[in-house]
Amino acid sequence: MDTLDDFTLVQQVTAFHDKRSFDRLVVKYQSPIRRFFLSQTLGDKELSDDYAQDTFVKAYLHLSQFKGESAFSTWLFRIAYNVFYDATRRKKETSDIDTPAIMNRQSQSSDEPLRMDLYAALDLLSETERLCISLQLMEGESIDTIVEITGMANGTVKSHLFRGKQKMAAYLKQNGYGGK
Repeated sequence: MDTLDDFTLVQQVTAFHDKRSFDRLVVKYQSPIRRFFLSQTLGDKELSDDYAQDTFVKAYLHLSQFKGESAFSTWLFRIAYNVFYDATRRKKETSDIDTPAIMNRQSQSSDEPLRMDLYAALDLLSETERLCISLQLMEGESIDTIVEITGMANGTVKSHLFRGKQKMAAYLKQNGYGGK
């Protein structure tokens, strides 16, 4: 029973309202989705959990729209991207955007220096650079999959990755990581 693929689980949920099958999808993808949001929110665990919950609720409500034309993970990350994009747009409309996001971060369990420096480096990136970097370097998604998730052109994704990696490398090198 553990060998059921994502498409089969989706079919069981949509055809039979099998909540256990959906629970299996949640268990399988909750860590990557939370990790994605932690990168986007610069380590805000509470906000990341809220966004992840929103993502899975939306996925459940719209599961019948998944047709298997892409991987389920790609479809789910597209929902996560939209959840974050919508929240960011609402936040910009209602809050003071001059407050650095890194100042609002919840502290991590051990506040490891590297983790803090990675979030600080991510904070230097534009939202789209951070999105592309998170999907490729932290979630292992290919450029083609990032294109599918974000709807950006292939060249645009590559440009955001290039610039984002340059900014992060420069920051981390300046802070004692890497070679001379």
